[in-house]
Amino acid sequence: MNIVVRYFFRFVRLVLTPVILLMEKLTTPKALSRSAEDQAAADSACKDLALYQFPACPFCVKVRKEIARLGLNIELRDSRNDTGHRAELESGGGRIKVPCLRVTHSDGQQEWLYESGAINQWLRERFNPSVEDAAKA
Repeated sequence: MNIVVRYFFRFVRLVLTPVILLMEKLTTPKALSRSAEDQAAADSACKDLALYQFPACPFCVKVRKEIARLGLNIELRDSRNDTGHRAELESGGGRIKVPCLRVTHSDGQQEWLYESGAINQWLRERFNPSVEDAAKA
């Protein structure tokens, strides 16, 4: 019985993967516009970020769409097909769970953020101009 369940879910994943990826392509929002200097500052800040993800994970899609909306150039690391990235995720973050955003602070310390909602909130607080404007007011 266990093998039947395993193959059922593999079949479901095989069918749903192209659908999820197509829907991501069709519904990814346009990036917000920034001045050249603001975009350069955002790109510089993104050099310290890496997103560990699986291509067809719905929660990873949610984070990638937020990254696209904010116009960020964050390195995407495929933890499903790249054993090196999978090992980094397990050794650094402590578990193989995606999405996971690795934040390398200026002092070299690494912070591992799990959960799509927490990652998106952190990205919005750091990179969304409307949130920055509200904080200054």
